[in-house]
Amino acid sequence: MLTSKTPHLDLHGEEVAMVYALVNEFIQDNYKMDITPIVIIHGKSTNIITNEVHKILKEHKLVESFHLNNWNLGETIVNLKQK
Repeated sequence: MLTSKTPHLDLHGEEVAMVYALVNEFIQDNYKMDITPIVIIHGKSTNIITNEVHKILKEHKLVESFHLNNWNLGETIVNLKQK
């Protein structure tokens, strides 16, 4: 369940080249603290960042599942694997 305390990573204004490092670090940090779900904010304009984020999430070994937030298509909700 999402709350105001759910960790968010805001990628607005970031370059595609930085997305992998930022998303990977965010996932690893939250996995270590056993926090799930997490939210990645990528915006909903051109889908360039969205596509890159989803590509990373599909291949990441710590990601259990992910989906676009139905209430805000500029966010992706990520469920991490349990330790």
